Amino acid sequence: MQTRDEIYNTLSNILINDFEIESEDLSLEANLYEDLDLDSIDAVDLVVKLREITGKKIEPEAFKQVRTVNDVVNELEKLAA
Repeated sequence: MQTRDEIYNTLSNILINDFEIESEDLSLEANLYEDLDLDSIDAVDLVVKLREITGKKIEPEAFKQVRTVNDVVNELEKLAA
């Protein structure tokens, strides 16, 4: 099972490499839509990418409530538990 830090690092790598987010813009408090400029298509792509990495089905309903990087980490922690 991954630790919270490992989950954050994995998520950060995805956002930096696949979504061209600047590393200095990333923090747990960063809002995916306002601070990182992700749109709804990016959000779907992120869920697909996370599903590939975790090997677990991610329910779209769970991710409708996600707004910050911390929210994503929390949802991934729930999946890993």
